[in-house]
Amino acid sequence: MATRDGMAFAAIDGPAGNETAREIAGDPFSSQKLTGRSWPLTEVRLQAPIMAPILGTKIVCVGKNYAAHAAEMGGEAPAEPVIFLKPTSSIIGPEAPIVRPPSSSRVDYEGELAVVIGRLCKDIVAADAAKVILGYTIANDVTARDQQKADGQWTRAKGYDTFCPLGPWIDTDFDPADVEIRTELTGAGGQAALKQQSRTSLMLHSVGKIVEWVSTVMTLLPGDVILTGTPEGVGPMAAGERVSVSVEGLGTLSNPVVDK
Repeated sequence: MATRDGMAFAAIDGPAGNETAREIAGDPFSSQKLTGRSWPLTEVRLQAPIMAPILGTKIVCVGKNYAAHAAEMGGEAPAEPVIFLKPTSSIIGPEAPIVRPPSSSRVDYEGELAVVIGRLCKDIVAADAAKVILGYTIANDVTARDQQKADGQWTRAKGYDTFCPLGPWIDTDFDPADVEIRTELTGAGGQAALKQQSRTSLMLHSVGKIVEWVSTVMTLLPGDVILTGTPEGVGPMAAGERVSVSVEGLGTLSNPVVDK
């Protein structure tokens, strides 16, 4: 999603560094008819690529889907996907600030690959998952780590407003099997530090397996988002810092961090 002169949805294409935003009539789940209007990408403001009014009903997240992350959290890798929900009200777009609540003393980044569902579906087998996926984007599963440990469950810790940055766009022609995922944290002085670096091929459960598992539990709707898990290296963010999650072939999702 992008905005400029009333534009709501756009197809982004063109060579790197010279991309064009072409206006779409309707929404990404329709025929995606182009209106003929377009602008250089540098002249539009990107928002979360999946949000009201086209957002589905839920954000489904997979926990401990990288063995090294499960180990750093002090547990063993689960045999089956562990899923939880984030509220849709937690979504923000690129460059929107992540707001640390005063009730938490530690708010962490968790860079992830995100799946956007394109069709209503139930009981999908892994081999058919691509048929119900609209595309892929980048997510940051922001977590109040102290509250996660204190509560013994994850709803409050992961549910605050601004705790689900998504973007910068949805790629409808993307192979998630083996791409690099990395997270960088930039301090107030402008120096960036690499915090997470892994590959999606190291996920314990593939995208197809995740869609199969989730769809046996609940009906998935167009616009639902699935977060596929974070690799090792999670850690805290401070006000004044900037967190940037990159997925090879998808781009970078960057957000400043502020205190409420």
